[in-house]
Amino acid sequence: MTAIHAEHFTDRMPTDIDRERANQLRQILAELISEDTPVSMKLALEKGQIAEVTLSPLLAQTFLDISRLISSGKGFNITPVDAELTTQQSADMLNVSRPYFVKLLESGKIRFSKIGRHRRIKAEDLFAYKDARDSERAKLLSDMAREDSENGYL
Repeated sequence: MTAIHAEHFTDRMPTDIDRERANQLRQILAELISEDTPVSMKLALEKGQIAEVTLSPLLAQTFLDISRLISSGKGFNITPVDAELTTQQSADMLNVSRPYFVKLLESGKIRFSKIGRHRRIKAEDLFAYKDARDSERAKLLSDMAREDSENGYL
């Protein structure tokens, strides 16, 4: 593996150069992206060659999201939907302690399998739980804000 690919942002934080270049890409993509329209770009290659690339709207938005993370100096991790995660990896993704996460598993709120005595969680099951949890939280916050407004607290 060449030195340029030896590190990932899961292993280190972005450098100032990484942040600057990601910010350039972010600005370019932000100008080019419009809803449901592919993004076409021309890239300058070595020896004066030009390559035209067309990104689907979803792919362009994904690159924009990643460039925002890097330009703001944040590391990130890409997890395939079909990955199997440890309890610690899963707890980290939910920003909860591992013991609390194990209680979620044992209560049946998230499906898991056991390999020997180790629990494994499919990323898709974890993401489904996280989406449901976040939706429920958003609904509760919205309800609380509505009640506060109705009662004249705001």
